[in-house]
Amino acid sequence: MENDVLLEMQNISKSFPGVRALDDVSLKVRRGTVHALMGENGAGKSTLMKCLFGIYSKDSGKIFLDGNEVNFKTSKEALSNGVAMVHQELNQALKRSVADNIWLGRYPTVGPFVSEKKMQHATREVFKTLGIEIDPKRIMSTMPVAQRQMAEIAKAVSFDARIIVFDEPTSSLNDTEVEHLFKIINMLRGRGCGIIYISHKMEEILRISDDVTVMRDGRHIATEPAKSLSMEKIIKLMVGRELKERFPERENKPGDVLLEVKNLTSRYSNLRDVSFSLRKSEIVGVAGLDGSGRTELLENLFGLSVREGGRLTLHGKEIKNRTAREAIRNGFAFVTEERRSTGIFGILSIRENMTISSLKKYRVSRLWLDKKRMRRVTQDVISSLRIKTPAQETKIRTLSGGNQQKVIFGRWLLTEPEIMLLDEPTRGIDVGAKYEIYSVIGEMAKNGKSIIMVSSEMPELLGVCDRILVMSGGRLAGEVDAAATTQEEIMTLAAKYA
Repeated sequence: MENDVLLEMQNISKSFPGVRALDDVSLKVRRGTVHALMGENGAGKSTLMKCLFGIYSKDSGKIFLDGNEVNFKTSKEALSNGVAMVHQELNQALKRSVADNIWLGRYPTVGPFVSEKKMQHATREVFKTLGIEIDPKRIMSTMPVAQRQMAEIAKAVSFDARIIVFDEPTSSLNDTEVEHLFKIINMLRGRGCGIIYISHKMEEILRISDDVTVMRDGRHIATEPAKSLSMEKIIKLMVGRELKERFPERENKPGDVLLEVKNLTSRYSNLRDVSFSLRKSEIVGVAGLDGSGRTELLENLFGLSVREGGRLTLHGKEIKNRTAREAIRNGFAFVTEERRSTGIFGILSIRENMTISSLKKYRVSRLWLDKKRMRRVTQDVISSLRIKTPAQETKIRTLSGGNQQKVIFGRWLLTEPEIMLLDEPTRGIDVGAKYEIYSVIGEMAKNGKSIIMVSSEMPELLGVCDRILVMSGGRLAGEVDAAATTQEEIMTLAAKYA
């Protein structure tokens, strides 16, 4: 093995029932470099990393770390040998403090007792090194997703890892936080670490990476220097074809006002005095920095947070939406940002996850459900959204993140909503699947549905939406025409009350 190769994975294969997830895949990561791993959802990227990290046991192949063959049986063994992984789906002890989460399983001690003082000091030292400003005593559940993500990154760094895997690390970060993350990565690269960076954001890949490996359908397709690649070439390698347009042509024609929101104010968040309207067949985007109130706006409309003041009018009649059940009865649907914790039922099948919000449709009597009809509609959605799965009975937790998101999207489509609330609907989804989701959103709007869509990706908002609401500090800072505005104008508004 070459001297500058820190990690080498040779001919790795892995199969699950009905699916060959990895087929003879090889990967080399050089010391002091960022190696991007790209591919559509289901390409095998996360599976390959889980084989490295000891979460999955590989069927065949060899792994070498610094020239020595390794075969980690657990993630704890991988961490103790200098291999860390920042997962896309955060799995944290939400009722514990930040410091507890970072040192869980390896608490600093004085004699036989855990030393809170040493733990707080060690946490602050790690944060100081990384330039992270988070109170180590803060309870994890009280922080926004972006700060929880930064805490998870700090945990990985605290292991003094030689190899760190970042799986979609910027999916919850705004532009300022992305810049901070890149500074951390460049610092780690300077120390001689090998960084494996999984992302669907090609602009980031071309900017931060030294080498790029593309996978497709569980196979290695190509490894090339990042400087020799373009966005078009990466897309062609990923999907096996050229993708001419990033966004489908908009064919919806907004009509009369459907929903009016007046002076919406939340009791337990910073959401204050927000007013806007939504027209039939319209796609309205919501932009803003982290903590600006974007998600809180959707949660309040859907009855997931307590409203202190304000009025909702649908079809000219006042509605309350005090609970999610009431919101669903009023024709609202909500695709949440946190797929794993608030979106899926991991132990249930794809069909059960898909139909759970519309079970009344399949009721034959009080005791029976029309299973044949449930299978048929589930298959229709699987086909239309191109969900990669061996069967409807497959547990949803075994699917890739992007395919899980498609199932959630399909679940709400089956409720035939009038208003869709989408919080980061394409988070962690590859470029090909994103286009399909955009097409579904556009088709729904064309057929009379109305959409309110939160996204951290401004090109996405500009490419998909008719209008964009810009939130800042819990207030509506402005409203712009998506066809006429610029990213600079949106960012200026986003900073208005920040």
